[in-house]
Amino acid sequence: MLDLIFGDPQADRTVPHTGMTARLTVFVAAVMAFLAVIALAVSLTTNRVAGVWAQELAQSATLRLPADPVSADALLLSALDVLETTPGIRNVRALSQDEQQALLEPWFGPDLPLDALPMPQLIEIVADGDGYDVDGLRARLTAQVPGAILDDHTAWRQPLLDAAARVRLIGWTVIILIGATVGAMITLAAQAALAANVQVISVLRLVGAKDAYIARAFVRRFTLRAGAGAIAGMVIGVVVVLLMPQGSASGSLLTSVGFEGAEWIWPLLIPALAAIVAFFATRAAAFRRLKEQT
Repeated sequence: MLDLIFGDPQADRTVPHTGMTARLTVFVAAVMAFLAVIALAVSLTTNRVAGVWAQELAQSATLRLPADPVSADALLLSALDVLETTPGIRNVRALSQDEQQALLEPWFGPDLPLDALPMPQLIEIVADGDGYDVDGLRARLTAQVPGAILDDHTAWRQPLLDAAARVRLIGWTVIILIGATVGAMITLAAQAALAANVQVISVLRLVGAKDAYIARAFVRRFTLRAGAGAIAGMVIGVVVVLLMPQGSASGSLLTSVGFEGAEWIWPLLIPALAAIVAFFATRAAAFRRLKEQT
């Protein structure tokens, strides 16, 4: 570890301090670290927001009563009686006419004469922490409130969780591809540096330097370059994430992108992971190239 940090001044002379390979290594590491931070932020935020939404949907349900003006009041009283006596239900509230009209306005506009149309009565149901027996409640409603339809939001919740899982998979796939790209670019840069210093390497071999000694200098230099570039890219990515509009966790995904709590560990690990990738990529490229130059 100390050799990697401090290095050997004589061996370091075999690696160019400036030039295209140095700039390319730092630039690629910075760009890839920046993209990794953004991908992580989107993936973790999607998982967090989807979890909140799914939890809210799991604790809420809607009961729809038939649009029958004659029996509407009787059905409403019967439904409220069934719901209020069901274990696991914390709160029950019948939506007012204005609230139901507000729900339909985005679809039909504000000028639709809803007062002249038969409207089904909606009842909002909020469960407690343990929840309630959905099948048992449906059976009671079928017997006591004919025509009532209970929507426990299962049809909405599961697709939401499936979509969040796909986004997480895409996010981690992107991060893996970013790591592979960093490894490939650093491998090319290291091979170019080795080819440019073939005469210096030949002289070092003549004076007794082993391939491991020569390769160590390249590994150290490219590892530190990749780590430094990744730190810069990580910092820029975190700043961009912090500058994004922030909303509540249950709000829109586009206004909630960021890290919370222990999630901040992930962007901080990106420079270390970039350095590890650079270490193994440079080491493999150096020994392969030195073997070819033998």
